[in-house]
Formats: sequence, structure tokens, C-alpha cells
Amino acid sequence: MSRPQDDRNQEATVYLGNLDERCSDALVWELMLQAGPVVNVHLPKDRISMAHQGYGFCEFLTEEDAEYACKIMNQIKLWGKPIRVNKASADKKQLDVGANLFIGNLDENVDERLLYDTFTAFGILATTAKIRWAL
Repeated sequence: MSRPQDDRNQEATVYLGNLDERCSDALVWELMLQAGPVVNVHLPKDRISMAHQGYGFCEFLTEEDAEYACKIMNQIKLWGKPIRVNKASADKKQLDVGANLFIGNLDENVDERLLYDTFTAFGILATTAKIRWAL
């Protein structure tokens, strides 16, 4: 169900936000099918937990289907949470609102899992934690 992002028709793709952790690619596919023919669904997964990160993308057959999905699916409730459905190209600026955080002098026993567990207490991480040891 997932293709590399470069192969997608960006104009026919919608961004899906505020997705409940119980959402799956198949469920999103079936939901978005109500707006028009679906070509691809991609819910980016965290490398450590393998859970999706609360957002995803759905590519429709045409740009018109994507626009229709934005009109009829935005703010519908899925497991009690109103989902966001916007054109993916228009949402790029909103996705780049995070920050890079550098933490120095880490103990050698600290790994990516510990960083993930620590920082997810504050919300969803935009990217996975990466440890780079100075040589």
C-alpha cells in the first residue's frame, strides 16, 4: 500500500493529522475511499516503536478527489478525535514547525530507545532520536 514519496502525485495527495494510534493503513484506505478512488496510503512509522506517528498521507486518483476529501473528511471524528485532512502540498509549511534539540554529555548507556521514551512524554516526535558520538 505504500510507495516512495517521490513517486506520488503530490497534487492528488492529502495530509491526514490527529490520527488515533489504533488507525492502520487499511482503515485509512477504507475511510478515504468514501471520497474517491485511493491510489496509496502511507502512515509513517517510528523506527523504534513501529507505531505510526499520528499523521499520514493518502493519494487519490485525481486532484479533484483529493480536494473533495478535504471538504468532506476534515474534522470528522475517528475514535472520538477530529482528524485533519488538508492538501499535502499546502500543509508542508505547517509540518516544519519543530525544533532540533542537541543534548550533550550523554552517558554511554543512553540509547535511542531511552531518548524516545523520555521525549514522547512531551508529545509526538517529528523524527526519531539519533545519537551521534563524538570521536
